[in-house]
This record gives sequence, structure tokens and C-alpha cells, in this order.
Amino acid sequence: MIELTIESIRVSLRNYQRVLILRQKDADRYLPIWIGPSEADAIAMRLQEVSVARPLTHDLITNLVDQLGGVVRSVIVNDLANDTFFARIHVEHNGQVLEVDSRPSDAIAIAVRARVPIYVDESVFSRAGVLLNAEGQPLETAEGRTGGVTPEERERLSAFSDFIDQLDLDDLDTPRAP
Repeated sequence: MIELTIESIRVSLRNYQRVLILRQKDADRYLPIWIGPSEADAIAMRLQEVSVARPLTHDLITNLVDQLGGVVRSVIVNDLANDTFFARIHVEHNGQVLEVDSRPSDAIAIAVRARVPIYVDESVFSRAGVLLNAEGQPLETAEGRTGGVTPEERERLSAFSDFIDQLDLDDLDTPRAP
């Protein structure tokens, strides 16, 4: 498992979709995941410590886990199939760790509320992660692979590539709201 941090949430100027940029802790590998506007708002609001009068859905889930005697321990982006990411929320209850299936956006919205680590499985990162050079451009390996992705996978993930190519990575230290 590889630990990730939330680098930023960006909006594509081309189609106004949100992409969550996750960064490998202590390295320059990135994992972009397209997410919905509601989940992007939920993550950004918590990162910016915006308070709301009533609990939002992810607050409610976190509160339920707590009230039922559980503790969210971590989330993991554990699979990528047909261009769709999958995640699991690890909840400890009565000494047993339960794995709850989740969309990555929901899992990460819960992780920021519970202040727990976010991980990615190495196989997912090797297929969808992106290595960047000093200029913020994807690095290409000797095998013609960019960021661990085959040319066929790169074609299928071209929407991510197009978006990443548009990013201004000079300001990655500043989280952005959608």
C-alpha cells in the first residue's frame, strides 16, 4: 500500500468536471480521479474547515460509525476496472476490521472527516499513477509507458491526460475549492 495526500481539487475548464489530485506521500507520483461536484464540495469544505449548520452526508456517515462504536481507520483505493476506481473504507468495530465498499470520492470525503490515511494499491498506482518531471509534464519510460500506463490504457484514460496536460502545477501547495 502506498500512502497518498490530497494535493488539490481542480475543475476542468473544458467540461467543468472535477478531478481530485492525490500525491504519493514524499514522492512526485500523482493519481488523478474524476469525482462528482457534490463529493468535490464535501472534500473541499472539510479541507478548508468550512462549518455547516447541519451534517452533510459524509458527516452523517462518520457520526453513525462513531455512535455505533466504530472507528474509521483508513481508506484505500484498491482497484481500477473499466476506467472506474474502487475503494474500501476500513472501519474497526469490537476489535474487528470491516471493509466497506465505496466510491473513492465518498471514501476520501469520509477520510478527511475522520482524519485517517488514504492509501492506494500499488497495482492501481502503477496503471493510473502519473510521474511528472520538473516542468510538470508526464515522464515516459524506456518501454514507451507514461506513468506506468500502456499505450492502450493511456488512450482509454486520455480524458485524464488531457486534463493533466492543462494543469498549472506551480501552485500545487494551495488546495483549491471546486
